[in-house]
Parts: sequence; C-alpha cells; structure tokens
Amino acid sequence: MTALWTAQEAAQATGGTNTSDWVATGVSIDSRTVQKGDLFIAIQGPTHDGHDHIASAIANGAAAAMASREIAAGDTPALLVGDTLTGMQALGRHARRRGSARIAAVTGSTGKTGTKDSLKLVLGRQAETHATQGNLNNHWGLPLSLARLPRSARFGVLEMGMNSPGEIAPLSALAEPDVAIVTNVSAVHIEFFDSEEQIADAKGEIFAGMGNNGTAVLNRDNRHFERLRHHAEQAGVGRIRSFGSHAEADIRLTDSTPGSPGWQVEAEIDGAPVSYTLGAPGAHWVANSLGVLAVVDALGADVTEAARALADIAPAIGRGAQSTIALDGGDLLLIDESYNASPASTRAALEVLGTSPGRRIAVLGDMLELGNQSGALHAGLAEDVTRNGVDLVFLAGAEMAALAAALDPAQVAATAPTSEALLPAVVNAVRAGDTVMVKGSLGSRMAPIVAALKALDTTAPRRAANGR
Repeated sequence: MTALWTAQEAAQATGGTNTSDWVATGVSIDSRTVQKGDLFIAIQGPTHDGHDHIASAIANGAAAAMASREIAAGDTPALLVGDTLTGMQALGRHARRRGSARIAAVTGSTGKTGTKDSLKLVLGRQAETHATQGNLNNHWGLPLSLARLPRSARFGVLEMGMNSPGEIAPLSALAEPDVAIVTNVSAVHIEFFDSEEQIADAKGEIFAGMGNNGTAVLNRDNRHFERLRHHAEQAGVGRIRSFGSHAEADIRLTDSTPGSPGWQVEAEIDGAPVSYTLGAPGAHWVANSLGVLAVVDALGADVTEAARALADIAPAIGRGAQSTIALDGGDLLLIDESYNASPASTRAALEVLGTSPGRRIAVLGDMLELGNQSGALHAGLAEDVTRNGVDLVFLAGAEMAALAAALDPAQVAATAPTSEALLPAVVNAVRAGDTVMVKGSLGSRMAPIVAALKALDTTAPRRAANGR
C-alpha cells in the first residue's frame, strides 16, 4: 500500500520529533477502529485521553503514535509534538498543500452528508477522489479528513458542520477550498442562535478560507441566498454560482417527476439542457443534485458524466435508505430516516412518504436543539402530515406532544415518552402493503424501531428496495 506519511515528512509538517523511523498508510484517532499501518493520533478529548489507548492502537496494528508526552513503552514508534490536535491540523495543512487536489467544501442545515457522498461518487467515476468519512465534519474530523488526503488525489470533498457561531471559519481556513457549497439554511441548531439569519451567517463562514480564484455555490431558492452571497463577496470569493428552480439560477430545475428506478430530472446549466435519472427519491434530493452538478462544473470535471452517475445515488442507512420487509401476505416498505431530524428534513421525509404506496405511516421522534421555538416547530409539521396524506402517526418524546395536539386525533395512532415505549405499538400496527417512515434526532433513539421492523422479515435478509 502506498505510504501516506513517512516519519520524516510528518515531523517536517508538525515540527515534532520522532523516536524511531516509521511509515503510515492511514491516520486514525480511534484505537478501536485503527487499521494496520495507521498513524494513531492521541487526541485529548472532554472525557477520554487518547494517550491512554496508545498501547491498544499499536496492538491493533498502528504503525506509530503521535503523542504530546513520553510514551511508557519506550520502543513504540512515536512522533512527539507539543499538542496533538495542533499536530493533526498541521498534518492536514501540509497534506492540503503538497498535492494538486481541487477541494470542494460542503455545508448546510440539511443535505450536507448526502451532497458530500454524491460528490464522492460522481467525481470518483472520473478521477481519484478523497472525501470525509461519515460525518467527520468538526474541529477534529476536518483536520483528520485532510490528514488522510493522498497526494495523488485529484479531488477532495470535505464536509463542514457546526452548532455554534465561529466553528466553520477555522475549518475553511485549514482546508482552503476551491469550491464551497451551502446546500440550504433552515432552523437547525436554532437553540444556539437568535435567528435563522445568524445560522446563515455561521454557514457563510465557509468562504473564509477562499480567495478570488474560488467559487461559491448557493441555493437560489433559499430565502437566505442574498445574505450568503454577501458573505461570499465580503470574503473575496471570485465567482458565485447558484442552483434551484428560481428563474435566475445558473443551474436551473425545469422539471422533475417520480419514476422507476429513480426520479427523472430536467435542468439547464447556463441555458444548456441536461436530463438525468436520480437514484434517490424526493424533491430535496433533486435540489441537492443540482448543487452537485454546480460543484462538479466549478471543479472543472465532466458535468455530463457526473449527471449520468447520479442514477447510482442511494440514500444512506438512517438518511432515507429504503428496504422491503416480507410480512405474511406481502411486503412492507421501510424508509429509514432515523439518524437525525430537523423541521426542514422532516418535511422533506414526509414528502417522500407522501409519494409512497399503500397505507402511509410516520413514526416520529423529537427534533432536538430547537430551543424556545421547539413547540411551534413541532406543531408546524401537522400541515405537512396532512398534505402528504399520512394515514397514521406514531410519536415519541415530550416535544412531539405539540404535534399530537395539532393533528386530527384520528391520525395519532400512539404516543409515548420514549422510542422504546413506542416500539411495541408500531410493531403491532404495521401490515403488508404499508409504507413506514421512521425519523427523529439522534438523541431520540429511533434506530431501535427500525431494527424491530426489519426483524419482522419472514425471509432471509433481503436487498434494499433500491437494489443497493
């Protein structure tokens, strides 16, 4: 396997000192998942100190450890630095500058990970592409993702997240993106902000590490478009591209229709028509696919080839993945949205449910971090439930009481304080022909309901409904 870091280059990047020679083929900050050949970085966290797990990391195959103090096992290959987080940032900065990869940064209130994964797929069909794993998008995850960037990569796709002001700017300064996309701005993490405008300002920090050669990609349909454009201009970004159904969007949606195996999309890129099939269902995926093509175009990759690759996009587990579950008498369709929830993403999930066959059942857990707007935002989903023809609603959590009160009592099949308490009612209610969508914030613990529904399958494990 090709070397990612040699002891000499890592020492040069960080200003650290090696205890012996070593070569690493990867980078890790978790001793439990470290891979053979990784450089293990001993991060000091709020509850755990990575230095306590160096021996375990080495036993699991790590080639060396980056540490900020002497290691008890004197023969352990180590790179000693003043501070390991600073050292990891230095590795990321060096990796960013030693190669020639074009870097795209992705943020937004919703759709970040799906857009990042879509870019990884479509760009990866054209050239070596490195991308953030999972949602490693914070002050640890971003430098770790950069430190893993191979010098041979042509493209890099980096997700940037936040739940407070001031968190994205240093990530952007480290990554120095060539292109940055803000998928949208909505009431996510509103508990930590006074308004959506402040959220837009925080998302606008993504332009801080860019210059006049950079390109900002913005959602023209989002009500904060002008505010974000102002942030990009203030940061000196040289080019601004927009996407959406708005008449003035550079990448403009002209039509989209649900189909099999995927949605059919008609769009225009600077007036030139483009048609493609999108593997993932839902209007929110259609909007994000336009942003993906805008980023591809700005990076200088082949847009036509990328549009063809969008047929292979599929939602990830917990983020819209669909599965068929065999029951007596037929199949149940399960839409797994259990990873996270916000008002905007829940509305989008309800729209997908509204295009689904059979009896439509929504199983919803609390949307968290909404502050004093929580009650109103939960109650506000009632209109979406009704508009999308949802037949039954199961609600878990204290915050969902506001939605229960706003719905027709005939629609509310059951409520419970926790997902665990709600689970039996859901399992006992479903039947063949139903479509069940499960969604809630991660802290609402809706994944066990998904697992319980999958356990109802009367056959051997089956492939996902979308064939992946």
